[in-house]
Formats: sequence, structure tokens, C-alpha cells
Amino acid sequence: MARRSPDPTIAEISEDAIEALLARCAERLAPEDHVLIKALVGTLLLVTRLLREGRATLKRLRRLFGLRSSEKTRDLFPKPAEDGGGLADGGASVPQAESSAGASSASPPQASPTNRRKGHGRRPASAYVGAEHIAVPHQSLRAGDRCPACEHGSLYDLKQPALFLRIIGQAPLAAKSWDCQQLRCSGCGAVHTAKPPPEACGPKFSESAASVIAVLRFGLGTPHYRLGRLQEALGTPVPDATQWDVLYARAQEILPAFQELLRLAAQAPLLHNDDTHMRVLQFMGKRRAQLLEQGQLPRPDRTGLYTTAIVALTVAGPIALFFTGRRHAGENLAALLDRRVQGLAPPLLMCDALDHNLPKGHPVEESNCLIHGRRGVVDQVENFPAECRHVLEAIGQVYAVEAACREEQLSPEARLFLHQLVSAPVMKQLRIWMTTQLQEHRIEPNSDLGKAFNYLLTRWDKLTVFLRQPGAPLDNNLAERVLKLAIMHRKNSLFYRSGRGAVVGDIYMTLIHTAVLHGENPIDYLTALMAHAQAVAAAPADWMPWNYRQTLAAGARAPVGATAAAATAAAASAVVQAASPSASTPAPTSGNVPVEAPAPTPTLPTSASASPSPPPAPARATAREPGQAKRSARKASRAQPNLAPPPAFILFLLLILLLLPVSMAPTQACSPVAPPERPLASAPQFALIAPLELDTS
Repeated sequence: MARRSPDPTIAEISEDAIEALLARCAERLAPEDHVLIKALVGTLLLVTRLLREGRATLKRLRRLFGLRSSEKTRDLFPKPAEDGGGLADGGASVPQAESSAGASSASPPQASPTNRRKGHGRRPASAYVGAEHIAVPHQSLRAGDRCPACEHGSLYDLKQPALFLRIIGQAPLAAKSWDCQQLRCSGCGAVHTAKPPPEACGPKFSESAASVIAVLRFGLGTPHYRLGRLQEALGTPVPDATQWDVLYARAQEILPAFQELLRLAAQAPLLHNDDTHMRVLQFMGKRRAQLLEQGQLPRPDRTGLYTTAIVALTVAGPIALFFTGRRHAGENLAALLDRRVQGLAPPLLMCDALDHNLPKGHPVEESNCLIHGRRGVVDQVENFPAECRHVLEAIGQVYAVEAACREEQLSPEARLFLHQLVSAPVMKQLRIWMTTQLQEHRIEPNSDLGKAFNYLLTRWDKLTVFLRQPGAPLDNNLAERVLKLAIMHRKNSLFYRSGRGAVVGDIYMTLIHTAVLHGENPIDYLTALMAHAQAVAAAPADWMPWNYRQTLAAGARAPVGATAAAATAAAASAVVQAASPSASTPAPTSGNVPVEAPAPTPTLPTSASASPSPPPAPARATAREPGQAKRSARKASRAQPNLAPPPAFILFLLLILLLLPVSMAPTQACSPVAPPERPLASAPQFALIAPLELDTS
């Protein structure tokens, strides 16, 4: 058996010498070998630099390179302790079952035919709710016939048919074209086009198409150019710029629901927040320098760009909010609490110990994350195994109580009582033990483990709020999980191009992830919001992820908005009638405007007497008429009647167009002509999002 060679000594080599070595290797090695060696040397230099600057420890680097993938106590200490795994110094024993944050000595169950391992990939045919079901009757037998097997029994129909499932490939965005026949007159040249069916009317990109693009982009992290390449390969090209135009236009329709979520989240009694870095090119590099020259950055010293995740636990359920820009988590939370109703008690804020997470100017009851304190102890397991095991098992016992509370679905008061009964003595003993270790210098205060102990002891009151207040969480894992959606977006799309794109992304990610937290399909939810945009604008509280299906089932599709539209139309008719000299009879008004009616043309409804009706067009000349008469008839048929409205009507029409909200604007009438692919080059409706776009304070 060959003996293992001794580990090489660490050589002190300057970076200049390494660069000279790589230059010499480039002349002697193949290009692919030189690239490989250069990458290896670059990785070594990066790791060495991180260690020298104190930005990483060996323990964190091991997790970074996948050498340790878990922080669970059972993985840190695979072998059970000789004393049965109990706490030292007379502590209580650790339960066998524990949550993901604590210890567990039970081995995972083995896979068996009756107990398949998790992630086996087998799904029943009934799980494919979106599959198209095609009924196939029996070719030769019917219910009531004699059984051909025994010839004395009769056949009856089973309720459950035999399912044969086949999965086919298709584009995420499928196109459907209605080819309407066109007929041209040989005499007058008029073109007569077949009327398209009702399902062909509407914008080029339907609500479901916009929802799929939004979920792929902001829910699954698929960049626009990747989806564009996929659509091109599948024969339905949708360029990346067109996808952005679709999402930007539809953002106006879902904005009221986003603002309602902001209002509800501001009143929540419990808030989680955290942030991560995000690139916005508008505030970086040369673009940032241009903004500085124009004086559009109030705080030039601030260079950080963040995406903040705020999770509000309301009575209706959790709400996930996203904010991207130059503000950090505390400033975004302060802007949210500006919407809080005066007189409410200060909310409980769960976050890590950074001061940037606290909202200035708003009182909150701060609670810190216990997992952040535990992580510092995990990093020192190899250096101080006995001491770290004692701390981790104590924290694991607290999480075992928390897991039991979740399993039994205890109320906040019952959960608080159980933690005070079981967890409080364990935490008190742990605090005394850590203090003794530091005071008696068994653990050096300036060591890494001593710093981890000081982190816990300094913030002890904020780490143990769950022992004093009902419903207080132990950690900030809820915000950490929500923030992974923004991190996934950053890893795939790398950046936002502008602040406007960041605001649109925040709106979609907020609605998508809030729907996911409530167990709803985000595509169905966004489609419902876009299909009932006027109803959402009139009553956004009825279109939240937790109640929009009840609103659809009850048929409540914005009666308030419909009534307001009818009242505005009636007022317009009355004023036009009074201003028109030819008005002789009052304009009829309708009490209720059906929401499901076809989209009106972009003109205000007026009475029949408000404007003169056009005279009938003269009869067209036939093909047998002489040439001069034929040309005269054609010229007369093309003449337009004089429909110039009175000046009062023009002034009133301009006033109505200025006062009408965007949500009450009629949709585009059905036309066989396809709309342009980029209709938002100078879209004015962005004024609704503009206040949220470039808030650089």
C-alpha cells in the first residue's frame, strides 16, 4: 500500500511572480491548458484574499464549495454522545424528534415499495388537472349488455375510467389566428370582411399570455431573451422587447391590487424584513454619473442597491412585498409604516441585528433572529466541539417545542405557555452557562466562539421575545425564504435596466409570491386581475389572493365602478343635450351597465338628439352606367357628412376626458387589423406608477 505523501508547505509567492508564471505558461502550453491553469490560480488567489481580509472563514468556504451542505446538528455530530445526547451540566435531555434547525438522532426511513422516498417523481394521472380529457367509449360493448366473459352477468358503467396519459410539447405562448374572408367589389372597390368571432376580439396578447410571461419572468426567473429564443424555436416568435411592453401595459391593471396589499400590510401586527443586493443599471456606472450631473441623486454618497422583502402577517394571512432601489430595508419599512393607521400599537418586527433593518421615525418592538446567532456557533464546531454541541442541543430543544406547537396547531397563547414551561428554563440555563464560560476565561472573549457567545448575550432580550409575547417568531426564516425569489431573479437576469423596470418587477413579484403563500395559482390570479381590471380598480379589496375566487363565484364584478360609469355617461348626455341647439328631448339613461357587455367604442354615449344623424349615402352606380355618371356616383359615395359638433360639446368632451380615471377608459374595439407590437413607446398611462419609480431619497 502506497504511503500518503506529506502535505506541501504554504509558499509565499507574490502576485507579480504568479502573473509572470502564467505568461510563460501561455507560450509553452496549449490554449485550453493555459485557460485551465489560469482559472485554478485565480481561484486560489481569490480564496487567499478573502481569508486575509477576514471576509470569510474556512468553515464558510467549506460550505461555499459544497464540502458541508447542512447546518443540522445531526449532520454536525453524526455519532451520538456517550451520555445519551443530553445537555451537560444537568440539562434536560434532547427529544428524539426535532425540527430542521435542531438535532435528531433518528435515521431517515429507507425507501420501500409502500413508502417511496421523497422526490421519486411519480405523479398520478389525476394530478394533471390541466389535461384535456377525451372520452373514449367501448368499441363493441355498452352498459347493460351481457358480459362476454361469463355470459350471465350484465355490464354497468364504472365511474372512474381508465386513464392513458400522454404529455406533448408546446410553446408557453400559443398563437391562434382567425382568417376572415375578404370580398372586394369589382365596381366600387369596397372590401367586405367576414365578422370575426367574439373570442377573436381584444388585444393581441390576452390576459393569460401576459400572466404566463409575468410568472416565467418574475416567478421562475426566466429572462425575456430566453423565453424569446424558446418561442422562436417553437414557431411562435415573441421578442423580448414585446414581452416587456406587454408586462408594462398590464402593470397598470394590477396596480390597484398591489396598492391594496400595501395598505393591508401596513396594519399588520407582525412584520419580517430583510434585503439583498440587486443591480439596477440606471444607478450604476456612466448612467449614475449622468444622474449626478443632472442633480437627480439627492444623496451622492449612497451607492448601495437593494431588494427588500417585507412579509406582513395579517389577519387574512401573509403578504409578501418587494421593493427594489437605493433604499435599504429600514427605509422601505418606514415608507410602508407611513400608511399605518394612527392609534394602532407598534408592530413586532422580526429581523437580523443590522441597524439598517429598523424603520426610523416609527416605533417597533424589535425581535432578532435566533438562527443568525446559532450560525456563528455552527462555524466553530471543529474548533470547539463540546462547547458548540452544548449550545446547539439547547437551541435544538427550543425548536423541538416549536415543532410540537406547529404540529398540534396551538393558539398563540397556548404556544407561549408551552415555551415558558419548557423552553424558558433551557434558555435561562444556556445564558448562565455562556456567561460563566466567558467570565472564567474557559472561552476567550476575543476568539471566534467568544464573539458568537457575545452576539447571543448582547441581544438576549431581543432573541427571546417569543418567551414574553404571544405569536412572536423564533427566527426570520420566513423573510429569508421569500427573499430567495429575488435572489433567483438576480442569478438569472443579473440586473434591472432602469428604476421603472424594477418597480414593475416589484409589483409582479409581490402579487405572485403572495398568491403562492396562500396556495393559489399565480397565473390564474393574475389572469383574473387583468380580465376584470375595472372591477379591481373599483374595489381592490375584493380581489385579493385569498378572496378573489369568492368574488368571481358571487359575480361581484365592480358594481360600484359600473354605476359610476353610468352616472358619468348620464351627466355627459344631459350637458350635451343642454348645450346642443338641436336637443329637444331628454337623453335616456340606464340604471345598470352590464360588465360582461362587449367593449364600447372610444366615444362618450350621447342621446340620439344630441347630434344630427348622418344623411343616407347616395346609391352607388352600377357597372352599366356611363363613365361620367359612374365617377360622379363614386365621388358622392365617398363624401363625408358634416358632423362638426358645437363648441360647448368640444369643451365638455375635453373636460370629461381629463377627469375620467384610467380604469374607466373603454377597451379597444374588435378589429381584424393587428395592433403594433410596441404600442408603449410614449405611453401616457405610466403616470400611475411614476410616483413609485424613481424615489431616490
